[in-house]
Amino acid sequence: MVATDPRFADSGYSNPDVLVSTDWVAEHLDDPQVRIVESDEDVLLYDIGHIPGAINLDWHTDLQDQVRRDFLNKAGFEELLSRSGIGNDTTVVFYGDRNNWYATYTFWLFTYFGHPDARVMNGGRAKWEAEGRPMTRDVPSHPAATYTAKEPDERIRAYRDDVLKQVNSGAPALVDVRSGPEYTGEVLHMAGYAQEGAQRGGHVLGAQSIPWATSANEDGTFKSAAQLKDIYAGKEITPDKHVITYCRIGERSSHTWFVLRELLGYPDVRNYDGSWTEWGSMVGVPIAKGTEPGL
Repeated sequence: MVATDPRFADSGYSNPDVLVSTDWVAEHLDDPQVRIVESDEDVLLYDIGHIPGAINLDWHTDLQDQVRRDFLNKAGFEELLSRSGIGNDTTVVFYGDRNNWYATYTFWLFTYFGHPDARVMNGGRAKWEAEGRPMTRDVPSHPAATYTAKEPDERIRAYRDDVLKQVNSGAPALVDVRSGPEYTGEVLHMAGYAQEGAQRGGHVLGAQSIPWATSANEDGTFKSAAQLKDIYAGKEITPDKHVITYCRIGERSSHTWFVLRELLGYPDVRNYDGSWTEWGSMVGVPIAKGTEPGL
């Protein structure tokens, strides 16, 4: 296992080992035990330029099943990592655009299949670029590896029945990480994402509105542990509860899942990747509109 980044040792995060700085990445560009992975919302960015040695895992083509609405199964995940030169003992570092939307989504997927050493570059692609660090268009070639995934860890993934159970409990710890207008029902989807809309606007009955970007600083890095605790505790999202995060398709909510589970150490946090595109189109499930949770 590659040494963790000592810069986060006194951060107050529950699991500081999951974060690395841009300095740490720069120091490990040629480390054969480290594989740097770019995962972007904008799938064209990697071709424009990326961190030297980084491979690209496209969220739409590499990580998703091309027939079912689901991500790769275990066999597909093993094949993807093997041809990407990632072994079970490889330290994998994720980064991307949009304050690491899909970097944390890919981290979540790797965690789902039990990869033992996954990390996120704090600040993502924007911070690396802002610091004037090297970029390249060269696509690296890494020797194929042998990868064996673990059985999926369903403790970190939520399904529609799990959400309905939370709603019916009368005291759900549901976090809607979308924008305010999406939460209230003013808009069905974000501009430019018509394919990720739903039949109805609004939010899951009882869900608290805590937009994902609330947890990030202006430079894309994560806010301090103390700030993060205040943000979620202020909306009654506390470590003693069974928390479920959601957005449209599970990418923004993976960012909040990462914050709650990895940085704050909440013991039971699940990401509902069906999210609003599923919930907002299902028959008979309870929703609410407006600024209040609705219970």
